[in-house]
Amino acid sequence: MGTFFYVCLFAQNEFKIVSTMNVTIIGLGLIGGSIAKDLKRTGFATEIVGVDSNPEHGRKAVELGIADRYEELETAVKQTDLVIIAIPVDKIMTVLPQVLDLIPDNTTVTDVGSTKRDIVGQVENHPKRGNYVPSHPMSGTENSGPVAAIENLFENKICIICDQQKSRPQHLALIEKMYQTIGMSTAYMTSDEQDHNTAFVSHLPHVTAFALANAVLAKEDRSIIFDLASGGFRSTVRLAKSSPEMWGPIFRQNSDYMVEAIEVYQRHLEAFKKSIQNEEADEMMKLIKQANGIRNVLDGGNQSMIKNEKTIIQLFTPKN
Repeated sequence: MGTFFYVCLFAQNEFKIVSTMNVTIIGLGLIGGSIAKDLKRTGFATEIVGVDSNPEHGRKAVELGIADRYEELETAVKQTDLVIIAIPVDKIMTVLPQVLDLIPDNTTVTDVGSTKRDIVGQVENHPKRGNYVPSHPMSGTENSGPVAAIENLFENKICIICDQQKSRPQHLALIEKMYQTIGMSTAYMTSDEQDHNTAFVSHLPHVTAFALANAVLAKEDRSIIFDLASGGFRSTVRLAKSSPEMWGPIFRQNSDYMVEAIEVYQRHLEAFKKSIQNEEADEMMKLIKQANGIRNVLDGGNQSMIKNEKTIIQLFTPKN
């Protein structure tokens, strides 16, 4: 693939043409590693420098070709065009301010954390807040570490960009272009809206999978159950294999909306319990048919998202 050219707007209406893109990725696990693979595959990144608190992950990432080299954080972020922070959300709270302290004036920073309010609040008054674009690419698997990284993980998925008006235009444009390049559509929300929505569509499925796994593990003679486990059970409980180091901090940072989502879920679970307990066949069928309506939503019937899609800014690069 040919070289990309980025036209970035800086102060006093000056434009800078960038024909190379040096990217530093902090956190070389599933998300960071998969982004690295796609940025190299598409030609968006000229060089990828990996940073990870686990030196073995750093070495493995270089061995697998995910990163071109492995550096300490301070060295890596002082000589880069773009920093992507892909570590657990509690660690982002510490690392993000450090990165903004260290980067050159023109470097762009984003994080890919699943929560945003606390993270954004941590750097609200930082002098380089405008260099930072909070983002959440909505994709993943239950696996972790550099070996879990895969190409095309983000194809046809949605990335949420938060509080975009607080990011300088050139930095926002670069992050929009990056996600467009790896095949993602973009939704724009406030940090609070992001945390509220993802509590239901991302965080709740994980906590219910953890609870379901614990319920089965707590049953006597559970080995027989596992012998009988079919595809339905396996697909439902798959998320319970997700990293506790990643999901524990997410639940804590988004605790208020998590509690709301769990309470809503409990009400619907109780409705099913009551209809089954009281042998209310009509009510049970009504609840199941109501739930079938999710098919229309998942098949593209969500008109609000279609409307948002029409407002996405399209950025283009010249042909060779």
